[in-house]
Amino acid sequence: MRHRDSSSATEAELRWRPAALIYMLAVVGGIALAGAVVLGRWQLVVFAAPMLGVLASAPIQLARTKIQVDGGGVLRCFEGEEVVLSAAAFVEDGHALLRCKPEQLDGMELRVEKSVDSGTAPAGLRMALSAARWGRYPMRIRVTALSPAGLATAAVSLPAGQVYVYPVADPQPMRLPRTEYPERIGTHLTRRHGPGVEYADIRAYTPGDPLRTVNWSVSARRGRLHVTERLTNRAADVVVLLDHSMQAPGPAADSLELSVRGAAQVAQSALQAGDRTAVVCLGQSPRWLRADIGRRQFYRIVDTVLDVGEEHMSTSGSLAPHSAVPLGAIVVAFSTLLDTEFALALIDLRKRGHVVVVVDVLRGTPFREELDPTMARMWQLERMAMYRDMGTVGVDIVAWAEGTRLDQVMRLIPDRRRLVRVRR
Repeated sequence: MRHRDSSSATEAELRWRPAALIYMLAVVGGIALAGAVVLGRWQLVVFAAPMLGVLASAPIQLARTKIQVDGGGVLRCFEGEEVVLSAAAFVEDGHALLRCKPEQLDGMELRVEKSVDSGTAPAGLRMALSAARWGRYPMRIRVTALSPAGLATAAVSLPAGQVYVYPVADPQPMRLPRTEYPERIGTHLTRRHGPGVEYADIRAYTPGDPLRTVNWSVSARRGRLHVTERLTNRAADVVVLLDHSMQAPGPAADSLELSVRGAAQVAQSALQAGDRTAVVCLGQSPRWLRADIGRRQFYRIVDTVLDVGEEHMSTSGSLAPHSAVPLGAIVVAFSTLLDTEFALALIDLRKRGHVVVVVDVLRGTPFREELDPTMARMWQLERMAMYRDMGTVGVDIVAWAEGTRLDQVMRLIPDRRRLVRVRR
C-alpha cells in the first residue's frame, strides 16, 4: 500500500557565512602585505590589491536570499515497504547555487536514487525509504548554498515530507464474544431465525410465509405445508479501546508495541467481516474515531492511533464519550491495567451495557529489575485477584502471553452470553 498526500512547501531565509575562498584570499593577501612592508617591495602590494578588493566587495555581494523546498507531502506505507520521496529546492529571492543532502533518521533506511545540483534547474533529491517498525518519520534535507561569486556559503535544514508507516496486522480472524448483535445483516451466525443459509428448524406453514421457504418434500410426506427456518447472520459494532496513559519506563512502556499491533489486527479482522469498527484512545491526548466500514476505515483507525490526520475527534476526560461507542457495541481494550482511570473507564462501559473484553499486554512485572521469587509470586497473585474482581463486574480479561497469537488469546474469553442493557 502506497498513498501520497499533496506536496508541501517550506521557505527559509539563508544566513550567509564566509566561504573557504575568503579565508584563503585573506591569508594570501595578508602574507603579501606583510612581505611588502618587511622587504619594501611595491610589487607585492600590486599582487595583494585584487585580493583585498575582493574581500572589500564580499559584504556587498551577500544579498538577502530566500530558498524554498517542495517536499513529497505525506507518504503512507506498511512496515518493510519501500516508498519514493522526491524533494526539490530552488531560490525564490536572490541568487545562489544549491545542493541537497538527506538527513539520516533512526529506524529509517534511506537510499538516494538521484541527486541533482542546481544549475539552471532546481536542486533535487529522489530517495527510496523503508522502515521496519511502524510510526511517524519526519524527513528533512540539508540544503547548502554557495553565492554566485563563491565567497559565502549557507546551510539550513528543512522538512521535506512525512512518512507514516502502518503496522502489518496478522491475517488470522478474531473470535468475538457472544452477545446480541444489532438488526443488521452481516457474517456472524446467531440463534435467531430469519434470512440465512444455516438450517434451524422445520415448522408448519403460516399465512404470510414466503413460498420459497416451503419444504416440498416434508410437506408431501405430512400432507400439509411446512417451511424450513434458517439461522440469520448479523453484523456487529466493534470498538477498539487503547490505553495511552503514562507508563513507567521498562516493560510497561514497551507494551505499546503490542497494543498498536493488536488494535490493527482487531480492526482488520472486524472490517473484513463487514462489522462497523471504531477506535477510542484514552490517556494522553484522548481522541476517538466514529464507527464505519470499508478498507479506508482501517487506515483512518491507524491514523487515529498514531495521532495523525484530521478525521478523528479530540475529547477530554478519562471516560469514553457516549457518541464514540455505538449502542450494543463490543469493546476490545488493550491496556497494561496499571492506570486506575482506565479501569474506571472499562467499568463505566460495562455499566452502559457494552460487552467489554480487555487484552492485558503487560508481560511479567512492570519493573526493570527482576524481582525475587517471593515478590514475583505476590505480584502474580495481585494480578489474578484483579482479573477476578474485574470479571465480577462483567469485564473479562485475558493475558497476551509471549509466543502466542492474538486470535489464540481471544479464544480464552469465557463463553458466556452477556445480556445487553443499554443505559444512557
